[in-house]
Amino acid sequence: MGTFFLKKNYFITFVLAMHNKTRCIVLRTVKYGDDKLIIDFLTREEGRVSAVWKISTSRTAKVRRQYFQAMSILDVELEQSPCKQMTRIKEAHIAVPYHTMNADLAKMSIAFFIAEFLHYVTRDTRSDAILYDFVEQSMRWLDASDKGIANFHLMFMMRVSMFLGFQPDLSSYRDGALFDLREGFFTSVTPFHSDYLNVDDARRMLTLMRMSVSNLHLFPLSRSERNRIIDFILLYYRLHIPQFGEMKTLEVLREF
Repeated sequence: MGTFFLKKNYFITFVLAMHNKTRCIVLRTVKYGDDKLIIDFLTREEGRVSAVWKISTSRTAKVRRQYFQAMSILDVELEQSPCKQMTRIKEAHIAVPYHTMNADLAKMSIAFFIAEFLHYVTRDTRSDAILYDFVEQSMRWLDASDKGIANFHLMFMMRVSMFLGFQPDLSSYRDGALFDLREGFFTSVTPFHSDYLNVDDARRMLTLMRMSVSNLHLFPLSRSERNRIIDFILLYYRLHIPQFGEMKTLEVLREF
């Protein structure tokens, strides 16, 4: 911060804008006024960040609107000024281009669902490079994979619970156990509330936590099973994140 002297006791204070370069993933884009977009990012260095970009249709523009599709991986330069309420996007570039995502309807549906899911669960997330790296690496795998993606979103959601601090306690599992969704552990005693999984679904919860991108193809599930599983995973998240909203992209994903 510095001061610029004018006359006698009159002066103005100026504050230089800060420019931060970061790797980020696009979670949500919304129209702001007639000529601006507000983009919510998950960044590696700062966690969740929202920034504004003035829409440009110029062919020579450094930033293009198509960069801000859900789950795009970008390198951005953000301008943060104390004189302005919102962070501004100065530059943006595709950091990791997708090769199959935009041409595969199933992958696109998964990407939109994951973007909305992360938008809800990372609202209060500060810098977490490990979480960011997991998300980016997972999306790279999804783009590159030609098989075994049907259960990807299920595995992904349960893995994210590990970074948020309420992953299921697998050490409590015993054959025939129930799963208490509120407490996050397996139990042989029926809870005094209705938020628990029966024996079959509890076993499915155990299976979910054993999934990874390297073994997804080893867990065949029918569409009805996946839809049942996604419902209890979302309930699990709503019990642990009260502000978790309704998933608008869910119905499209149910078709795959």
